[in-house]
Amino acid sequence: MKILVPVDGSTHSMEAVRTAVDFAKMKAAEVLVISVVPYISGMEDHEISPSRRERHMEGFTKVSKDAVRQACDLLFKEGVTASCSETVLASVSVPDAVIDFAEKEKVDLIVMGSRGLSLSTRFRLGSVASQVVKYAPCSIYLVKAAP
Repeated sequence: MKILVPVDGSTHSMEAVRTAVDFAKMKAAEVLVISVVPYISGMEDHEISPSRRERHMEGFTKVSKDAVRQACDLLFKEGVTASCSETVLASVSVPDAVIDFAEKEKVDLIVMGSRGLSLSTRFRLGSVASQVVKYAPCSIYLVKAAP
């Protein structure tokens, strides 16, 4: 069994990693960890300079690498077999990148946080989670962080 855990460094995504540990131990599953860097290089028509775009991409990449490292440290500490991809660059959207990765790797289950790093509390379910739930090729287990 393959379990995919997309992480972004949020409390919800780290709670998803803890949940994936439990699933992996019960099912002797392999856990795949990814973090998706949003694609912003196509924003030439907007008022953002190339150097500023580069700084944003560097920041996103650093957060992504840190999130994967933290998740994998927890998995390895718990004795779970894990494969860690530092970053996946979203060429279209973050949900599409997660779904494409799940399809390519023939993932059986995606365990992910119900919300990410967005500051908006307007929606009870994050936009990335909502899209992944709609279009993923496998079962989804959404995790909420403890209040």
